[in-house]
Amino acid sequence: MKISHVAIYVHDLEREKIFFVKYFGAKSSDKYRNSQTGFSSYFLTFDDGARLEIMNRPTLKDSLEDAFCTGWHHIAIEVGDKKAVDDLTKKFRADGYRVTSEPRTTGDGYYESIILDDEGNRIELVAKR
Repeated sequence: MKISHVAIYVHDLEREKIFFVKYFGAKSSDKYRNSQTGFSSYFLTFDDGARLEIMNRPTLKDSLEDAFCTGWHHIAIEVGDKKAVDDLTKKFRADGYRVTSEPRTTGDGYYESIILDDEGNRIELVAKR
């Protein structure tokens, strides 16, 4: 078995799509829209076949901003080696994104940093192990 995809609700579907395409090279599906419910989504496919579904609906509420709440916490994206983590972290900072955790080696041996996307979702940039 394998995980088919991970999904996240976002307020600005187009902006989130551009974010993942620009920084992670995702390929986007055509937009799906349900005219009865107002639901819309894109499937974003990464080079290795992993997929992220970004979704929106008119009744969407703001999520809790506490890092330790139930539900979505972060998505980890393997971006290459340690230098790639460092370089991409610098690029995000230069483009005005918030870096919440500088590049470092964690206690369990991962080299990573954490940035927030346009809507405050945590994106973990991870070096290949």
